[in-house]
Amino acid sequence: MALLVHLKTVTDLRGKGDRIAKVAFRGLSFYTRVLENCEDEAPFDETFRWPIASSIDVNEMLEIQVFNYSKVFSNRLIGTFRMVLQKVVEEGQLEVMDTLIDDNNSVIQTSVSIEIRYQAMDGTVGAWNDEEFLESPNAQAEDVLLPSHRQSPSKASAAERALRRAGKGVFSAMKLGKVRKDDHRKQDEPAVLEAEDLDRKAMRLGGGLDPDTISLASVTAVTTNVSNKRSKPDIKMEPSAGRPMDYQVSITVIEARQLVGLNMDPVVCVEVGEEKKYTSMKESTNCPYYNEYFVFDFHVPPDVMFDKIIKLSVIHSKNLLRSGTLVGSFKMDVGTVYSQPEHQFYHKWAILSDPEDITAGLKGYLKVDVAVVGKGDNIKTPHKANETDEDDIEGNLLLPDGVPPERQWARFYIKIYRAEGLPRMNTSIMANVKKALIGENKDLVDPYVQVVFAGQKGKTSVQKSSYEPLWNEQVVFTEMFPPLCKRIKVQIRDSDKVNDVAIGTHFIDLRKVSNEGDKGFLPTFGPAWVNMYGSTRNYTLMDEHQDLNEGLGEGVSFRARLLIGLSVEILDTSNPEITSSTEVQLEQSTPVADNCTGKMEEFFLFGSFLEATMIDRKNGDKPINFEVTIGNYGNEIDGMSKPVIKKKKEGGAGNEEASELLQNSSDEEGNEEEEFVSISTTPPMKPLITDRNYFHLPYFDKKPCIYIKSWWQDQRRRLYNANIMDKIADKLEEGLNDVHEMMKTEKPHPERRLRGVLEELSSGCLRFVTLANKDQNHSSRTRLDRERLKSCMRELETMGQQAKTLRSQVKKTTIREKLKQSQNFLQKLRFLADEPQHSIPDIFLWMMSNNKRIAYARIPSKDILYSIVDEEMGKDCGKVKTVFLKLPGKKGFGPAGWTVQAKMEIYLWLGLNKQRKEFLSGLPCGFEERKLPKGQGILFFPPISLLYNKKQVFQLRVHMYQARSLFAADSSGLSDPFARVFFITQSQCTEVLNETLCPTWDQLLVFDNVELYGEVHEMRDDPPIIVIEIYDQDTVGKADFMGRTFAKPVVKMSDEEYCPPRFPPQLEYYQIYRGNSTAGDLLAAFELLQIGPAGKSDLPPIDGPTDLDRGPILPVPLGIRPVLSKYRVEILFWGLRDLKRVNLAQVDRPRVDIECAGKGVQSSLIQNYKKNPNFSTLVKWFEVDLPENELLHPPLNIRVVDCRAFGRYTLVGSHAVNSLRKFIYRPPDKKAQHWSTAAKLLNAYATLANGGPSSRPAGEIVVNVEPEVPIKKMETMVKLEANSDAVVKVEPSEEEKEKKKKKKKGAEEIEDDEPDESMLDWWSKYFASIETMKEHLRQQEAAAAEAEEKEEMDLTEGSKGQGKAKEKIKMPKEDKKKKQQQQQQPQQPEVPEKKNKLKIDEMKVYPKELETEFDNFEDWLHTFNLLRGKIGDDDDNAADEERIVGRFKGSMCVYKVPLPDDITKEAGYDPNFGMFQGIPSNDPINVLVRVYVVRATDLHPADINGKADPYVVIKLGKTDIKDKENYISKQLNPVFGKSFDIEATFPMESMLTVAIYDWDLVGSDDLIGETKIDLENRYYSKHRATCGVSGTYSIHGYNIWRDPQKPTQILSKLCKEGKLDGPHYGPGGRVKVVNRVFTGPTELEDENGQKKQTEEHLALTVLHHWEEIPRVGCKLVPEHVETRPLLNPDKPGIEQGRLELWVDMFPMDMPAPGPAIDIAPRKPKKYELRVIVWNTDEVILEDDDYFTGEKSSDIFVRGWLKGQQEDKQDTDVHYHSLTGEGNFNWRYIFPFDYLAAEEKIVISKKESMFSWDETEYKIPARLTLQVWDADHFSADDFLGAIELDLNRFPRGAKTAKQCSMELGTGEAEVPMISIFKQKRVKGWWPFLARDENDEIEITGKVEAELHLLTAEEAEKSPAGLARNEPDPLEKPNRPDTSFIWFLNPLKSIKYLICTRYKWLIIKIVLALLLVIMVGLFLYSMPGYMVKKLLGA
Repeated sequence: MALLVHLKTVTDLRGKGDRIAKVAFRGLSFYTRVLENCEDEAPFDETFRWPIASSIDVNEMLEIQVFNYSKVFSNRLIGTFRMVLQKVVEEGQLEVMDTLIDDNNSVIQTSVSIEIRYQAMDGTVGAWNDEEFLESPNAQAEDVLLPSHRQSPSKASAAERALRRAGKGVFSAMKLGKVRKDDHRKQDEPAVLEAEDLDRKAMRLGGGLDPDTISLASVTAVTTNVSNKRSKPDIKMEPSAGRPMDYQVSITVIEARQLVGLNMDPVVCVEVGEEKKYTSMKESTNCPYYNEYFVFDFHVPPDVMFDKIIKLSVIHSKNLLRSGTLVGSFKMDVGTVYSQPEHQFYHKWAILSDPEDITAGLKGYLKVDVAVVGKGDNIKTPHKANETDEDDIEGNLLLPDGVPPERQWARFYIKIYRAEGLPRMNTSIMANVKKALIGENKDLVDPYVQVVFAGQKGKTSVQKSSYEPLWNEQVVFTEMFPPLCKRIKVQIRDSDKVNDVAIGTHFIDLRKVSNEGDKGFLPTFGPAWVNMYGSTRNYTLMDEHQDLNEGLGEGVSFRARLLIGLSVEILDTSNPEITSSTEVQLEQSTPVADNCTGKMEEFFLFGSFLEATMIDRKNGDKPINFEVTIGNYGNEIDGMSKPVIKKKKEGGAGNEEASELLQNSSDEEGNEEEEFVSISTTPPMKPLITDRNYFHLPYFDKKPCIYIKSWWQDQRRRLYNANIMDKIADKLEEGLNDVHEMMKTEKPHPERRLRGVLEELSSGCLRFVTLANKDQNHSSRTRLDRERLKSCMRELETMGQQAKTLRSQVKKTTIREKLKQSQNFLQKLRFLADEPQHSIPDIFLWMMSNNKRIAYARIPSKDILYSIVDEEMGKDCGKVKTVFLKLPGKKGFGPAGWTVQAKMEIYLWLGLNKQRKEFLSGLPCGFEERKLPKGQGILFFPPISLLYNKKQVFQLRVHMYQARSLFAADSSGLSDPFARVFFITQSQCTEVLNETLCPTWDQLLVFDNVELYGEVHEMRDDPPIIVIEIYDQDTVGKADFMGRTFAKPVVKMSDEEYCPPRFPPQLEYYQIYRGNSTAGDLLAAFELLQIGPAGKSDLPPIDGPTDLDRGPILPVPLGIRPVLSKYRVEILFWGLRDLKRVNLAQVDRPRVDIECAGKGVQSSLIQNYKKNPNFSTLVKWFEVDLPENELLHPPLNIRVVDCRAFGRYTLVGSHAVNSLRKFIYRPPDKKAQHWSTAAKLLNAYATLANGGPSSRPAGEIVVNVEPEVPIKKMETMVKLEANSDAVVKVEPSEEEKEKKKKKKKGAEEIEDDEPDESMLDWWSKYFASIETMKEHLRQQEAAAAEAEEKEEMDLTEGSKGQGKAKEKIKMPKEDKKKKQQQQQQPQQPEVPEKKNKLKIDEMKVYPKELETEFDNFEDWLHTFNLLRGKIGDDDDNAADEERIVGRFKGSMCVYKVPLPDDITKEAGYDPNFGMFQGIPSNDPINVLVRVYVVRATDLHPADINGKADPYVVIKLGKTDIKDKENYISKQLNPVFGKSFDIEATFPMESMLTVAIYDWDLVGSDDLIGETKIDLENRYYSKHRATCGVSGTYSIHGYNIWRDPQKPTQILSKLCKEGKLDGPHYGPGGRVKVVNRVFTGPTELEDENGQKKQTEEHLALTVLHHWEEIPRVGCKLVPEHVETRPLLNPDKPGIEQGRLELWVDMFPMDMPAPGPAIDIAPRKPKKYELRVIVWNTDEVILEDDDYFTGEKSSDIFVRGWLKGQQEDKQDTDVHYHSLTGEGNFNWRYIFPFDYLAAEEKIVISKKESMFSWDETEYKIPARLTLQVWDADHFSADDFLGAIELDLNRFPRGAKTAKQCSMELGTGEAEVPMISIFKQKRVKGWWPFLARDENDEIEITGKVEAELHLLTAEEAEKSPAGLARNEPDPLEKPNRPDTSFIWFLNPLKSIKYLICTRYKWLIIKIVLALLLVIMVGLFLYSMPGYMVKKLLGA
């Protein structure tokens, strides 16, 4: 319903100015845009729309005011136009031109012209007719029309508009039926627009429309029309939340790098939830390599699982005595891993940080694989081969997409303010005693709040004895941001001395309270109330539903509400004031104002119970009543502790509410505030019996009502926005379901419907933007409200744009992919619509019997919230909703939860008390209100019951035709089904059909005198639903429930004709559910016929029972049952396999019975099942009448019986083939073969291929097939028609030949290490193939990513940021191209690096089972699993495995008879075999089976140490090979490399089991996992899976031909079997098969290099292209290795590892095959690495001299090969180096075993002294050199280290000066070398270490020489360790002081004095001499002078 006003122009204005107009109706006003500088006319031309919820009264007014607009001052009114809407209501459309009046009510000359339209409730006012739409100028108004937005003139053609209109009058809703389509043109004339009809209409109107642009709204959709009085029930009954499931978390710790710290012994601790496991310890290294695998198994509910924290921490020097010190840790929750693609992170680096010190930087990296598997998930492990990953740490961080690599620390403040409405928790009996003694009555609860986040807990203080505790505290967490933990758990708990109990739990989902986009916001929340739900409030000591209070499962009652807030602050870690610990802190927080969460408003909830049926019979004996509660309001029994609500009117109704009132209220209502008391329960009533299982309450015409007043903060805006989005999402979901359904049932033009859906979506999104925008200035909006609104508006705006763009891309061909994209929209909408900040609590409806709560339903308050705007209204507000009550908590799990406790038809309305005039508007009409005495005569006083005085009488006809794929309820694996149909208070049953899962009841049930209350027209559009339950009849006990479904009948009123298109109704499929799982389909039709005044004589007649055998059962009448035609069903009986015992007796003489639609055939009897389980007669047939419509075909039942003595039969097992479609044979259509066009195409292609006009006969083709095209092998082949000749030419390209020449010349010059033919083995081929496979996968990924990018580009192109988006997207593409080029380069011949790599022949490595690649090898022989026994009651059907009791092999073919003649007349047609011509015989056959087991990966650990000791066990028939003595010690990735030969006889022994067991010293060995292969299907398959066809044919070397038959023999055999002409070998290397010519090489080299002529290559070429041969062609299985998952029956559905293997089979009557290929694992080659440390330089000085305080170092160098720390070797010590120079001339010798192919060193050593045997490790080849400072009395000091990867390390510098830091960090581009290629290298390398600030610095340089020798070379030229013989090194020339002073004091003193103080001493000596001389002079001077003077 809506009112539309089109404001056209305002004329005769005075003066010149800016004009604006305001249009108001019902208090909601819109403004136009401002028109600037208008003179006398203002052409506004805008349309406004008011969605309205109640019909317009004839006295309501519309008001238009025109103003002069001013930016500065207030607008000045020019004049007003008011109009009463009476005329509009009557006519529906009106154009008006009238003058305005001014303030004084006098007319002025300005006039306005408008057009008004009113759409009433569908069909009650004015019939729509198409002309009206097309002519009216705003025909499109309602579609995209947005208030206050200018409506641009529509570009759509008129026809398209009409089409779009067609659907608008229809409410497409509940998807219960599908085919009814109506459109109310007149009240009773039904309209069906079929798609063709629409096409015609479009042609007529639009003069031909492009079919690619037509879109359909809901009208021709396959939906049943349902009016808006009722809403949709949910079929799935059982709660899925809270149910425990199996999970497995597997974590592989590979290695760590760049750990911060010196010389550490790191251990990694892996913690999941509470469980911890440790790796082994690696000694003195900063980059330990572990490669250890851990598995954790859990059986918990999903919510608990996904909140568990995975914590990886690296601990330094942990041992038995001490716990070690933490280096750094990393944590994330399991949910983050599970939400990754494939549920895993593979080979990613976790960043370690120290939680104790957040100011420090990162503490290192840890490389791990993490995977989380639930039941039924299978994980695709990326294929593991030699790991040559470029160690790009930054590019492979363990973080989900979109999380920045530099995460910062942040504080999370969770503010806890207060709580209210807590329940009683009188745990302490003492409280009661106290109360009795002292009489003190305290509140019986001591609450505190506990917050759990990222594995840490914090809690508030305890508030003693308070139902309304006040905390005002905040819990502070410090955690990395963005955190990898999704949820914060906030829980109110009751403190108690014994144990604390949870009162209620709330989870804050961080994804919903933050947004990571560039316009996003940090997590923020509140302050807002959150509501907590849990168990019922009455306290019992052992609460059975305690789990609900912990947040598991759906709460069944309101518990409390808590006022909380959340804010996040990113820390600036450089700030010194910050406390660096991450301990949880508790602080006081500032209290918030009372009104911050919104103004208290009085809300009014009204409910009326229209029907209560299907009440479980357990509750049938006592009176029953219903209680409705909202929060604690209405809770009579255990509400308790109600908050005291201040009921003062808050400052009168302000303006904002005045506009909420729908009509201006009349004055009498002012005094209506007579306080009424809430009534929340219905009066008790005794139920009446419906049938054996169910009761009903006799409401009939008197419907009880409830009403409750409650007070809540007014935060309706939140709910309104959620409602708008929900409605858009519902509409989208339903539309997408329609499209799915149309595609499934192959209805025409699903793409048009999809276009319609996208159109509705984009207009819905734009509508949201306008509606949500209007309420911006609400005082109590929190930051989250504002931010969410902004982001929702942004998201929806772009979604609207994208939907538009997507719509234009929908074509017939792209529909599937576009449907997928539309599904993404749906998920996004649902995510956005979920409002994290609660406001009004949910409503609970309880059924009470005898004051005990029995069953409940929970109804979200937003669903029934009222708003005056249609879109904002809750989807069930003011509608009749069907609600099924369920049992609370765990009682509802499993079968108990499947039974309906009660089916309610209930009407609910929730709104502000002052809006309550509307509360009855949605009820079915025709009632009187009954009020309480005090409310009599008061308007809008709620009634306590409604009395219906109008009732209609109907007859319901239920046409139950058949059901399929029902649930197996009996131990025989079948059921005895009957259906029970419920409608209102009546029920009826069909007959019971015994022993079937696909019953065809073909029965009409008639319900007479069905009374419905309300108006006639409401019944027609909106009949009540019908419930159909299927049961299994048991001879004793009550019937078992098998499933249920709902339907809506097609209604015919007494004044309508019973004629097409609506009648008779069509049969349709309805999905049957059992709990949450589907349990079959029901094919039925339902019609509800009104009995008019003339009684039943008007109704269409019912024919009596036609089938006398069935007694009085009525069949489904002719117009409704399907049209049948005659089909013939041929069955191929091959054999039975693996039959299990029946009742302990073995099956000996089985027979197969086939039945379809009542007809059938029996196989011949197998006389002795043990001797030969195959049938003697292969083909039998029967004829049967089947429906023309293939979708309605009944299933075909296969049943196996065992014939026992005395004519007894026992059922062994059965199988139902649900769809015969894949077995239907349609004879080829003669006319369809376009011979001529085919020939043309071929000629064109021939010219292309030969590079010129073809000189061959027309229709022959040459295709050059390059044998070595890199990767993309044969994609250029054209699919050829059956009639043309084709030539396929295979010859090496020129480049190849050139290359060969070059190789011969240049091989010696370039590398001496070239692998020659003789060195290559099977493993070379294997590894090469794996590389190819990886490349394939990479290319697929790149292609997929590119396609995705392209899609995104297409979508964003429609939106605003076109230019930007494009640039952004182009970038990655170019990178990708570059990358791809790089990847492909090595395979192009020009690249210098691989100049002469040998071309290694490859095979195909399948990353999955061979069966998936070749369609299970069911090309003609199908396998049907036979089932017996009940299906388990778990909701997952994993139990199917246990029900399989055997397999039937055979096939079937269904076709219409008679067949065209030419098929039967074909040469060699054997009528006995019918359609199964050319089938091999099924006599027993002896076969040699050769199983090659290559290796296993990722095995599940079987021992305590987290490892396993695997060995292979192979079982086939009676053969059982255990390879126990060759077990591989402590390996989870063992390489077996073995082949096993077994002789077997098909069919007796055809199931091969390859198992991996774990060897145990004591006790029995455990099964790790096994895989089963059906050899028989492979053997007989046309794909020829006996022995894979190699890529090339050679008779010697590693690639020798394995098949005893040569390619020529295979080819001629295939041609003979397929009755083909050929092969004809011609000259020049040509071979012709049928009309295809292939060319190829004809020479073959034997081992002596002799060439001889051969045709094998040619034949092989044909085999490789066999799929192109017409008629019989199919892909032949190539030489391959397949990867099969290992499964363990104890852990169903969870992969336990993978096994790579292949199987060859050779029939024994043919020549014997050669010996098996040797695939033994490569033995590692023995090498010796000699490292000479010559000198060091610039080593930093550590020691201070005692005497002189001088810096010096006592240097020595230590070295070892990674993994061999025990064998570390040290040089001698260069004492007292003062410059950092050291001279050593010291030789280390490291012998090691090396696997060149995998680039790993192989080490065998015992893990511990207790180990039984050695364990083999494979470790990257890395040499570590360290420089140390030797100390005598304390530990040596570590100075620096360098690690060289021997395969790739930087070439050393020539001199110490040139040696820089880059050589060690690998940052700069430095030339890399491999010691395995160079053999000898000498140079300078830097020693590096980290300083205090974690910066890497250079701490020394070493001159070393590396020399690599093989073991033989080392023996020939031995060398001594250190400086010993042989080949000794000379002593280093060291300064003398390297002697220690106390050993040689004099020398030291000499050195000290000499070197250092030489000059000083000289100076001192000179000075002394000088002083002595002066002294002497002074001394002798006087005497001398006296002498002189006296002349003595």
